[in-house]
Amino acid sequence: MKGAVWTCIRSSRRRYFTIIALTLLSVTVNSAHCRSESLQSALARAYYANPDLNQSRSKVRAQDEEAPKALAGMRPKASIGANVGGLYGNVNIPFGSGDAAGRRTNFGESYVGKPRGATLNVSQTLFDGGATTNNVRRAESGVFAARASMRLTEQAILQNGATAYMNVLRDTAVLNLRKNNIGVLEQQLKLTQDRFDIGEVTRTDVAQAQSSLAQAKTEYYTAQAQLKNSIATYRQIIGNEPDKLEPARSLEPLLPHTLNEAIEVAIVEHPGVKAAIHQVDAAEMAVKVAEAALAPNLSINAQVSNNYDNFNGLPGSRAFLAGTSAQLNIPLYQGGSEYASIRQAKEQLGQARLNMDLQRDSVRASVVSTYGLLDTAKSSIISSISAVKAAEIALAGTRAEAKVGQRTTLDVLNAQQALLNARVSLVTAQRDRVVASYAALGSIGRLSANEINLDVQVYDVDRHYDQVKSKWMGVDTPGDK
Repeated sequence: MKGAVWTCIRSSRRRYFTIIALTLLSVTVNSAHCRSESLQSALARAYYANPDLNQSRSKVRAQDEEAPKALAGMRPKASIGANVGGLYGNVNIPFGSGDAAGRRTNFGESYVGKPRGATLNVSQTLFDGGATTNNVRRAESGVFAARASMRLTEQAILQNGATAYMNVLRDTAVLNLRKNNIGVLEQQLKLTQDRFDIGEVTRTDVAQAQSSLAQAKTEYYTAQAQLKNSIATYRQIIGNEPDKLEPARSLEPLLPHTLNEAIEVAIVEHPGVKAAIHQVDAAEMAVKVAEAALAPNLSINAQVSNNYDNFNGLPGSRAFLAGTSAQLNIPLYQGGSEYASIRQAKEQLGQARLNMDLQRDSVRASVVSTYGLLDTAKSSIISSISAVKAAEIALAGTRAEAKVGQRTTLDVLNAQQALLNARVSLVTAQRDRVVASYAALGSIGRLSANEINLDVQVYDVDRHYDQVKSKWMGVDTPGDK
């Protein structure tokens, strides 16, 4: 009897592997006639088209403009003023010594003038207590902080894109597994019904098969809804609908080999830490800018003016004036606002330093967490493979034993469910491994288009900055040209 049972088991396993081989062959043949998409190409599309990432780049370009705004304090300032008006005058001048009655002859004249003129003013700050110099340094630190924040967004988009990609792969595989499970359970129900018709099993066996089939359909519909949700998320991040996605590889070769090495790299290279450091630098410069309000201010001014009909009220007159002056302002007391600004800037510096410590602690915890998830996923794959192999053998044996009356219909259904669960767990673990590798690379700050070798033109953060840093005038952005 046992020999017959194990003959059935071997026969079932041969049929199973034959079906798998035919399925893989059909996928290969069909894929030859269509273009599939890899994770690399999907992430490249997101790198160019994702709105969140493009918005972050726009924020960096806006922050770049803080540099020329700060440099404006070192540059001269010029303005032109003009005036025009109307003037009416009447001059009455006594003439002579007068007659016997004391009446004198008056000489009178009326005139109409149009006073007008233009003035050119030029001023240049020579010393402002270091406010301008430190303001330029603060602006530069702000630019570096904005770039680091953009790198954070880039990491998030690449990680979320990889997660969305793998979710679609996982949910598609799970949906197919559950669909195949429905087919298997339909065959099991038919077989059970046939055996019931000839009296080999009871109506209870038929009801158990029907219940399992109904549950399988419910799980199929749930998996279908989950896949639709994953596709929607994929479309949101990547920018198009997924179509014929290729399997993806883990990024483990790019990771430091030990957890301690990973933490050391993260503390130095993570963009969150870099952004916090630059924010501290900017806050230090802000304190110096505030303190400059207590320092003397020296400037030089030049003025040229030309006026007509505006000299002692005489029409036809013209006056040309040119002159220079130096102005020194020494603040004594300005109501106390400057002292409040200094104290406020120092408190904000303290906040920035605390935030830097917080970022380092957060990054360290993230590295430990992601490395733990990666180790768990790798272990889960190994155990899931063993579980699938064992469940396949158990199902084949249970079916063979059921044919000779040694197992019940419920035993077969339970074995089928155990195999399905093992396969779903394997698919999930494979997805988790890839996703965890991207998360781990992001946790150390190295998840970038360059690092994972995306086929893209990497965004140049220096180009726009160099274009606007020394720009003296103009309202068009470099992108408008």
